[in-house]
Amino acid sequence: MAEKKGAAATAAPETQGGSRIGFENVSVAYGSLVVLDSLTLTVNPGEIVALIGPSGSGKTTALRTVAGFVRPSAGRITIGDRDVTHLAPYDRNIGMVVQNYALFPHLRVEENVAFGLRARRLPEDIIRSRVPESLAMVGMAAYAKRYPRELSGGQQQRVAIARAIAIRPQVLLLDEPLSALDAQIRRSMVDEIAKLHRDLPALTVLYVTHDQSEALTLANHIGIMRDGKLRAFGDTQSLFRHPPNRFAAEFLGRANLLPVSGLSPLDGNRARVGFGNTALSAQNHHGMPQGSDCLLCVRPHDFKLQQARDDSNSLTGIVRSVQWQGDVHNITFDAGGHELRMTSMPMSEPPQPGASIEVHFSAADVTLVPEDSRHG
Repeated sequence: MAEKKGAAATAAPETQGGSRIGFENVSVAYGSLVVLDSLTLTVNPGEIVALIGPSGSGKTTALRTVAGFVRPSAGRITIGDRDVTHLAPYDRNIGMVVQNYALFPHLRVEENVAFGLRARRLPEDIIRSRVPESLAMVGMAAYAKRYPRELSGGQQQRVAIARAIAIRPQVLLLDEPLSALDAQIRRSMVDEIAKLHRDLPALTVLYVTHDQSEALTLANHIGIMRDGKLRAFGDTQSLFRHPPNRFAAEFLGRANLLPVSGLSPLDGNRARVGFGNTALSAQNHHGMPQGSDCLLCVRPHDFKLQQARDDSNSLTGIVRSVQWQGDVHNITFDAGGHELRMTSMPMSEPPQPGASIEVHFSAADVTLVPEDSRHG
């Protein structure tokens, strides 16, 4: 993927610019317990890759192998052209931010940011210029003289990020950096991280998060993990719109998955399938063969109560529940014995529980997903 543009000359890393992160068949085991299983993955220079997955999926273990805090039982880790598998963390030229800030409470903000620079014995004139520059990049220049206890959680996390980038790392590792913050501050911090990457477009970022919206907003590519394995990987929009397997569809974006059968190719990528006695059409991005049984992936926002296009599919169902959440209505309905979810803009007269509804969705917006468990 092409690097993003717009870095200031003063912000460019002094080492190598952005550096590729490589996992080559990396496994981590504690006795008979395998927590990371033959992970092969590349994070290209200058991009953000997010790893998501349920607790215990191996995503944090993967990040910690890059940091050097976990040693693989097999495989190797590379940063740029260097094999760093057996290097100590301080020899890897990485910056890392974790969820609990990890600031030194007895040091002022500017001293926290300078800590890594002094540990590297950089000249004082470089430290004096680098610290305010790094604080300015995260909007914390005015707080240099404060102690961590005098800052909010969001401000402390900004300082932690400033400390990580002050050393001009080749890669930045973010381990659930926003999970301890409330929702409004998290949204603000997502904007701050996006701005930081625009200012430092050569910086390569590996981001571990439970929050799908963070991953979708920030990442160029997303990896979805489960049981120590990488179950899906792709550019953000393609992975969301055309998930390669059931787990990816359900985990990223809460898709509705309808069991369909009798795939019959139409024009282009489109195919016709049957949902019970109802004929539907969808995109066959994964090239499943004629006659396949598979799943039809429909995102909740793709259901409409009015037909919008000539190629629209339709289903009838019975409303089970209606929830108003300010900017959306969430409607659960039953169609053919399957509970489905739809979201819509707020309606002045939403359908009521027990009512019959007809929903429409375009063939261009939905995709077929393999049912076979070997796909994920």
